[in-house]
Amino acid sequence: MDLNLTDEQRLLRESAERFVAESYDADHRRKMANDPLGFSPAMWTQFAELGWLALPIAEEFGGLGGGAVEIGILMDAFGRGLVSEPYIATVVLGAALIERCGSTAQKQAILPKIADGSLKLAFAHSERAARFDLAKVATTAHKTAQGWRLAGSKIAVLDGHAADEIIVSAHIHDHQGPSGRIGLFLVPATTPSLAISDYERLGGGRACNIELSDVQLPEDALLGNGHDALAAIEWAVDRAMAALGAEAVGIMQVLLDTTLEYTKIRKQFGRPLSANQVIRHRLADMAVQVDEARSMALRAALKVDSDPVERARAASGAKAKIGRSARFVGEQSIQLHGGMGVTEELEVGAYFKRLVAFDTLFGGSAHHYGRHARLGRTTVPA
Repeated sequence: MDLNLTDEQRLLRESAERFVAESYDADHRRKMANDPLGFSPAMWTQFAELGWLALPIAEEFGGLGGGAVEIGILMDAFGRGLVSEPYIATVVLGAALIERCGSTAQKQAILPKIADGSLKLAFAHSERAARFDLAKVATTAHKTAQGWRLAGSKIAVLDGHAADEIIVSAHIHDHQGPSGRIGLFLVPATTPSLAISDYERLGGGRACNIELSDVQLPEDALLGNGHDALAAIEWAVDRAMAALGAEAVGIMQVLLDTTLEYTKIRKQFGRPLSANQVIRHRLADMAVQVDEARSMALRAALKVDSDPVERARAASGAKAKIGRSARFVGEQSIQLHGGMGVTEELEVGAYFKRLVAFDTLFGGSAHHYGRHARLGRTTVPA
């Protein structure tokens, strides 16, 4: 297997890293942290002009037909700049679910708008009682004469406050009662009886909780033909975890580079910190963790279109390993910066907060070590 980047992938990496380095400095991040929206609409427009929003969308719907590796290259660059735009919510999750589950008419109506930046999506699936079990959905969708009636609650919806439409998962109840199928419904953010309460996420960006109180929807709000969407949800979340892993690697690389530079210039007892052999060992351990995490993120990206068990094991393995590595690198960086590491004067703390947030998204390391082990047992003959 050739793991070298193609010429197009190298150009994507260089252009993304250059754009992020020029556009996302400390002042910009502080401004976005105090902005109610949490990101810059002007930057989102530039993402569209650069083709990043169209990257994973099929060419027939106005996209570029890129894959998970290209998304990973972009997310690595986003991690280096602590980008807060709703790329995961709209492009990695939203567009993927529309392309996987939507009808041809729905794809033609929605995907080109995502590609040109005129439509933002969010995916509302997590619930309080689910504890990261994607199959546990208490929100219900009852079939009515006019269409559908949704009721339930969703939590931790990434960038739901900024979405034009929200993809909501719900158990379908038809005229015979509970069907046992999970459906995906497109809910406009301005729909009556839809209550959104947003909050700031640790490390930048925003998320929200959603209450659906007998939300009335037309019949065509259901994505596709109503077949069980659980497999598609698992695929999309595994894909998102691979992308988030690449973002975490970009963050870790910045922390490693920053800490290495700091230990070269910070002197103690007349010598640079880096002259201390113990400090060198800790820096070496950080570098090893970053390289291991990068390998796991790449493996997860390469496996997104494999069979479900292989894909899920790669995604959970990456999420668990990168989560542990991220916490180690973040803690070492804070400690080696001393008291300065937790002040706003340096951005080390902001990068560490984003890594802590990464470890909690879609389940922490302990959850995914368990999932990885369970999936491994399913592949072993009895």
